[in-house]
Amino acid sequence: MIDTARPARTAVRHAVPPAAEPLDVAVGRRRRAHRRRTAAGDLLGVLAWASAAAAVALWLASPGSHTVSGISGWLTDAGIVAGLVATDLVLVMLVLAARVPLIDRTFGQDTAIAVHRSLGKPVLYLLLAHGLLLTLGYGAADRTNPIAETIALFSTPDMPLAYLGLGLFVAVVVTSLVAVRRRLPYEAWHVIHLLSYAAVLVALPHMLSVGSVLANGTWQRVYWIALYVIALGLIVVYRFLLPVVVSLRHRIRVVAVEPIAPGVVSIHLTGRDLDRLGVRGGQYGVWRFWTARTWWHAHPVSFSAVPGARSARITVRDLGAGSARLGRITPGAVVSLEGPYGLFTTRARTAPFLALVASGIGITPVRALLEDTDLRPGEATVLLRGTDADQQYLWHETAALAASTGSVCATMVGPRAWSRESWMTEDDVRRGVTLRAVFPRLLESDLYVCGPQVWADLVVREARLAGVPEHQIHQERFGS
Repeated sequence: MIDTARPARTAVRHAVPPAAEPLDVAVGRRRRAHRRRTAAGDLLGVLAWASAAAAVALWLASPGSHTVSGISGWLTDAGIVAGLVATDLVLVMLVLAARVPLIDRTFGQDTAIAVHRSLGKPVLYLLLAHGLLLTLGYGAADRTNPIAETIALFSTPDMPLAYLGLGLFVAVVVTSLVAVRRRLPYEAWHVIHLLSYAAVLVALPHMLSVGSVLANGTWQRVYWIALYVIALGLIVVYRFLLPVVVSLRHRIRVVAVEPIAPGVVSIHLTGRDLDRLGVRGGQYGVWRFWTARTWWHAHPVSFSAVPGARSARITVRDLGAGSARLGRITPGAVVSLEGPYGLFTTRARTAPFLALVASGIGITPVRALLEDTDLRPGEATVLLRGTDADQQYLWHETAALAASTGSVCATMVGPRAWSRESWMTEDDVRRGVTLRAVFPRLLESDLYVCGPQVWADLVVREARLAGVPEHQIHQERFGS
């Protein structure tokens, strides 16, 4: 049953400015920032597709594209175009997964990874078409069958590497399918996924050596080498070098591991100048704990409190073998960090009011976001959702933060109404409770939702049906 009583005030570290920004000024500033992000997102999208168009245009401008004749020529050229577009989109996928700050600030890392995954199947189909069409085209020209032509291609320099790259990419895409990934240990999936880098590298030699498409001295060769250098350079800088620099600079270590509920622990961290990490409330990092049992597993986990100069905190729920090991980490363990990431922050706000909905371990970014937000009395409403008392992680802290700014904090406890496909309890569904009943100013609010994915999707679905604009709905999905 939902309880909308205001909690008693409790002393909590929370900075409220002595003179708040006028509401209309704040809303105008947020909307201008939203327009800038939208424009930047449109520009990045145009650049991504333009890169594929440029690859095809450069090929069309080459002398070889003007000598198409017969069925063998058409098959061969169709295979070349499929390969060029596929390779370009593979490099786009790598850039999306490189955790580039500009992309994170524009789309959010969760959206970037969602687009990255959505390109996997189309790229695979294009690569398969590339191989098949070229084999058929060459076979038609040589008057050989596809099997004989394939054997002949294997004897061509660098072509075995091309087939190896295709095989690696097939493995990456197949293991990324939801049905397959659920059956694989995270460590096995992660190792296979890293093969995408190897697939890109081993495919490059045949592009440069086979045929005249990327012959020496052509603009095509310069263009593709530049694309490879940019994509792989971003991966090296932002996924490898920068995390090392950040970790060495801030010297993060575990201070204590505090059980707060069955299967849930808060990991208290210390380090140097942690407030200079640039963390905004609601963001997450990718953490690696350098112990014998945990060093190979990186964990995307939200900050459950805004870091101070010497302290930070994350809160983790046991969701599998990897996260379960975190509860047994001993103080003193060295920690490395990638991030912070995510647009689940006030940076994404556009509306005058704030609606926060959290369930389970989804409380962690919501609690930190509330701590990091300057609010007027009544500006924010928080709904905390749990199945039972054991799932009320950090509720007392969140309620105290809400109380310190005069915000409303409601709670909803009880099993979910599965039969009705609702995110609420059976009792609340029977009583006709709606999202708009909990948040009277819902249409004038930015809605932040975090919790189990199926549950969160139901909240978002109801918000959309209620008429909340898409740009006012914020949901974080962690990615690898």
